[in-house]
Amino acid sequence: MKKSITILFIGLFHVIIAQQHITGNIIDKKTNEPLAGVEIYAPGIHKGTTSDFDGNFTLNNIPNKNIKLVFSYLGYKNKTIVIKDLNALKISLEEAETHLDEVIISTLFNKLQSQNVMKVEHHSLKELKKLGSTTLIQGISTIPGVTQVSTGVSIGKPVIRGLTGNRVLVYAQGVRLENQQFGDEHGLGINEAGIGSVEVIKGPASLLYGSDALGGVLYFNDEKFANTNKTNVEVAEKYFTNTNGFNTTAMLKTSTDKFKFIGRATHNTHQDYKIAKGEKVTNTRFKEQDYKIGVGYSNAKISSTLRYNFNKLALGINEEGITTQTNLRTPEFPRQEVFNHIVSLHNHLFFKDSKLDANFGYLFNDRSEFEDADIASLQMHLKTMNYDVKYFLPKIKKIETIIGIQGMHQTNTNKAEEILIPDATITDFGIFTTANYEWKTNVIQAGVRFDNRKINTKEYGIATDLEYINAVNKTFTSINTSLGYKTEPLKKTIIRLNIATGFRAPNLAELTSNGVHEGTNRYEIGNSELKNEQNLQIDIALAYKNEHVEVFANGFYNTINKYIFLAPNNNEIDGNKVFNYIQDDANLYGGEFGFDLHPHPLDWLHIQSSFETVIAKQKNGNHLPLIPANKINTTIKSDFDIPKLLKDAYFSINMEHVLKQNKVSIFEIESKAYSLVNLGFGGTFKLKKATIDLSINANNIFDIKYISHLSRLKVDNIPNAGRNIAFGLDFKI
Repeated sequence: MKKSITILFIGLFHVIIAQQHITGNIIDKKTNEPLAGVEIYAPGIHKGTTSDFDGNFTLNNIPNKNIKLVFSYLGYKNKTIVIKDLNALKISLEEAETHLDEVIISTLFNKLQSQNVMKVEHHSLKELKKLGSTTLIQGISTIPGVTQVSTGVSIGKPVIRGLTGNRVLVYAQGVRLENQQFGDEHGLGINEAGIGSVEVIKGPASLLYGSDALGGVLYFNDEKFANTNKTNVEVAEKYFTNTNGFNTTAMLKTSTDKFKFIGRATHNTHQDYKIAKGEKVTNTRFKEQDYKIGVGYSNAKISSTLRYNFNKLALGINEEGITTQTNLRTPEFPRQEVFNHIVSLHNHLFFKDSKLDANFGYLFNDRSEFEDADIASLQMHLKTMNYDVKYFLPKIKKIETIIGIQGMHQTNTNKAEEILIPDATITDFGIFTTANYEWKTNVIQAGVRFDNRKINTKEYGIATDLEYINAVNKTFTSINTSLGYKTEPLKKTIIRLNIATGFRAPNLAELTSNGVHEGTNRYEIGNSELKNEQNLQIDIALAYKNEHVEVFANGFYNTINKYIFLAPNNNEIDGNKVFNYIQDDANLYGGEFGFDLHPHPLDWLHIQSSFETVIAKQKNGNHLPLIPANKINTTIKSDFDIPKLLKDAYFSINMEHVLKQNKVSIFEIESKAYSLVNLGFGGTFKLKKATIDLSINANNIFDIKYISHLSRLKVDNIPNAGRNIAFGLDFKI
């Protein structure tokens, strides 16, 4: 294995390269007029350019075959082609009022959304903000089937169709995010600045990613490098009224034919958040610093990108409810400090008729908790190294095939007196193959994968002590398969059917916990005899889309064997109720249904509405914990221009109605229904050579007092945030 990796690295830096380029001309399909300013982007080599006044463009140093080019232009349908030779291209684009057909990165074959077997939700961060969202996780929660477990406004964890924590895999910078995500009070550890878009796979994706993708995948795509021979500068400021918060970010990026660079710095500071009618929730303030750097190199044979992200987060832990009212920004005791480092190296090697992707990542998560002094009472160092190597075989007629290996080596080390989970080593290895066959409007995709995970932990304490943690030495294996079919039986109608298995090995907390978990007010006891969670999910997705209406209906049935969850045992230790990790078979089912209407001749008007539901039960009929309430989400949005003042302007009204949640587990409290109204307004205007994006987002405009069913502060009867208005200015040169 080491020899193979050494040979691979030698190949990566081989630079005896032939100069190759592609040229083309882009026109309007109806008028044959040239189109200036069209974005041309090659996702496989992270290189882009724009068409000139006459619609012409040139891309240098590109592979001679099998490279995708994506053409996008506001008001026109996206177009994707695969280069077969180096002849000049003639591209025609047609106008469209429907959503753009994006290239999906999170699936292995990187198809257009309309070509994918799996239904993947793709949203740019800019579009999510137009729906009235003010934060990254809040924007993601507007996607049907996705919500969040929240702790105030500083922490949010994604929930996909009722599954969260280690059952939802998060990818950032193209590598799996590892930051002690077993805890509800542990946030993502990434900042939205520098993220271009997000993709959501709803359902088991173990074939693609291995363990922890049982419930789905949240895949964050980095912002693009500058176009060839261009330099861009950005400075942005956002102000939040609810927390008197400020978010400042600055970015510089520049590119030549072969080399690319991007750098970004972000600073976030917030006071305690306010509930409706103005009271502040004590010690929910937080500060965040985030730095991102990326460098890239590409030519006709290789494309390499190296990225680094450092995120520092200091946040208060609320233990007193709503008491002291201050304007302080520095968290008081108790507080958490989290340092998160992500280094990723992505390499694409292009051969005559095939391609090799070799991606490597290193993550270091330093998580500390301070009770009443500046000496950490709890500190954990989590170090993770992972690799992902995929070979795209030469295409045989209409069959595309990929074989790959993925793996991870992880260590957790305690650096303070208090132990939440013991010192441990985790090693993953997975091997898989998948194939895609496409004919006419039909696609079949199938694959199989084998995974092996080894977990070794150290013994902690003395066997006769209450806090004793036994050593664990476990191996978990699983074989998973998937089969998907996509067809278009009628014009503009797509049907997708997917059947897939997935698995999740129990995490360290579930295997080894023995103590009070801070912030939950409960004593948790792990179970070293836990087995794999193994599931089978059936998904069916129906969609109809024409120029003025889109209708969708997504349904799923998910059966999970040996589902792991916490349950009270009716005992108490030191005044804390005792909970044990146990297993039982479970079923989850439901779906998302909705439409997007933009009627002719009111093409500027969009009316979007969706309904989502999840029902989750144990084998004995009891309901599972932490299942989101049913929700209806409706948005009315208008797009317009104000001549000589504002371009690409929008105004949106979002109405979120969350129904009562009375299907709760035996230790949960039912939640009341509530309705929120959010507003969004923005647009772009020019100031000499600068482009300025203006945005105003108002959440909970009527200052409604409510408590989300998935709020961790619900047990203390603390409401969610009241009215919040965010003002943003983004200067780009």
